[in-house]
Order: sequence, then structure tokens, then C-alpha cells
Amino acid sequence: VQLQASGGGLVQAGGSLRLTCAASGRTFSTDGMGWFRQAPGKEREFVASINWSGGTTNYADSVKGRFTISRDNAKNTVYLQMNSLKPDDTAVYYCAVNPSGFAARVGWTYNYWGQGTQVTVSS
Repeated sequence: VQLQASGGGLVQAGGSLRLTCAASGRTFSTDGMGWFRQAPGKEREFVASINWSGGTTNYADSVKGRFTISRDNAKNTVYLQMNSLKPDDTAVYYCAVNPSGFAARVGWTYNYWGQGTQVTVSS
């Protein structure tokens, strides 16, 4: 099982990026999916999650209204559209799989993690 996160990069404040997490090894259509991030010197934190069908999403307060999580089960892929980026959004972003199928906020409920993609927002 592999999760490949991509789409990170360097962007100016106010800009946008779209992260993609492609899953392989088995189908993830019954799993919840999530995005987490970790900035230098800080603990990993929840960003957004989506349930197995895409019908339920959850967001951290810090990104609500700016980020949108979505998924395409036919492609075994989850996305994170990030708009109005701020320097505080700078971090390594990780996608993860939650076997419960729910849009969970808690990291320990996720059992597969991708390698991360760097997002840097300049002021």
C-alpha cells in the first residue's frame, strides 16, 4: 500500500495550490482520507478529512473557508485545494487513510501515511 502526495511548492501569500494524494496497492473507496501537516518545530496537526463517500468533510478552524478536500474514488485519489494561502500554512503536508471510513480528525485513527509534500508560503 502506497500513498503518493504531490502538488506542493513555493507560493506567495494569497496564492493557491492543489495537493494530490494518489493511493495504490488496493482500493480505498471504503476508507476515510485525511490531510495533516507538520511545520518545523511543531507537532503534526489535523487539516482536513473526508469520509468514504465524500459526503462528509471536516476542517481545522485555521483552514475553514480556504481549503477544500475532495476525492475521486474511481481514481483512488484525494485532493486538497488550498486558496488564500498564508505564511502560517507553511508545512509538510501528509495524506493518510482511515479504515473506519469516517472523516476523522484524530491522527492515531489513520493507519497508512504518505511521504509528505512541502508547502512554503512566502509573505
